[in-house]
Amino acid sequence: MHPRVLQIAAAVVAKASRETPADAALRLALKRERALPPELSREVAQAVFAYYRWLGWLDPQQPVADSIVQASELGGDFSRYPERFADDDILARAVPAWTSEQVAVSAAWARSLQAEPKLWLRARVGQGRALGETLGHCWISGVAGLGDAVEYRGEEDLFRTAEFHAGDFELQDLNSQVVGLACAPKPGETWWDVCAGEGGKLLHLSALMENKGLLWASDRATWRLQRLKQRAARARVFNYRSVPWNGEDRLPTRTKFDGVLVDAPCSGVGTWQRNPHARWSMTVQDVQQLAAIQRRLLSLVASAVKPGGRLIYSVCTLTRAETHEVAAHFEKDCPQFRPLPLADPFHPAEPPRGPLLLWPQDFGGNGMFIAAWERSV
Repeated sequence: MHPRVLQIAAAVVAKASRETPADAALRLALKRERALPPELSREVAQAVFAYYRWLGWLDPQQPVADSIVQASELGGDFSRYPERFADDDILARAVPAWTSEQVAVSAAWARSLQAEPKLWLRARVGQGRALGETLGHCWISGVAGLGDAVEYRGEEDLFRTAEFHAGDFELQDLNSQVVGLACAPKPGETWWDVCAGEGGKLLHLSALMENKGLLWASDRATWRLQRLKQRAARARVFNYRSVPWNGEDRLPTRTKFDGVLVDAPCSGVGTWQRNPHARWSMTVQDVQQLAAIQRRLLSLVASAVKPGGRLIYSVCTLTRAETHEVAAHFEKDCPQFRPLPLADPFHPAEPPRGPLLLWPQDFGGNGMFIAAWERSV
């Protein structure tokens, strides 16, 4: 490992904490290291994430730099010789002990967490294959409805490509794209993305709506909405308006919507492959607090759905408290909403069913839960 890579990675690990997630510390460190060649910046990121991915195998008494080297070696060994790592050992070391209280932990899921995550792109509608051929080193999902989902396997910095700056694609996880399919917005409809963040799902909704109709975007962080504005301009998405909203009782608009998407704040257990530091900073108490927030958000925004309209709830987590239990609580609290069955794009031969729980080990996306309801009155 290059000495400079090791030095920066060790500094990031030293800085990371519950209050300062490793990915945020990494961004700040690389921002300060503007002269660092792109390939070394990529190695720093890989070293930091390897450290947290393999933290359960490391001796806490040894120097951090030595642990980073060991973690990188473990990651390489796992990539080349996965059979050398026993299921029981991975189950014991890969996730914190509390996880089994909330997640249906399996060896397949735990093993998926130890692999490098896939990088998914969403091309413009109908342009997935063409984008893959242009960028090279790509694999097209081939899943019905997800033909514009492209896995990039190359080494180029995609943010520097002409295609990115032209708005030909967005970085969006595969299972995040399934959320857009579950919403199934139609051109001319009016939708509200309640927790829009930087707009990944909103941009997908706009694409599915052919940029026709109206989208509302709200978020508690104005800087995220500013980032959405930049992304929307690059993607040439203009059928939206944004408004700050921090979840207070008074809704940001009196508009009645054809559809409302609540992609709620969550524990992010479904992203533990991509964000391994979160495994060791999240607690079961956090899960319970977030579930309360999710229940409240659904209850608040239900009144904004017009009769016959749809309410979609999604979270990139796999805990029972934030998934099926939140859905059950909402159905008991709001009987005017009837559950909608959802088609699973990965199993097209199966009939639509209730909420979808998508696992990382199945098709290489983040873990994701999606539930849908229709308002009857």
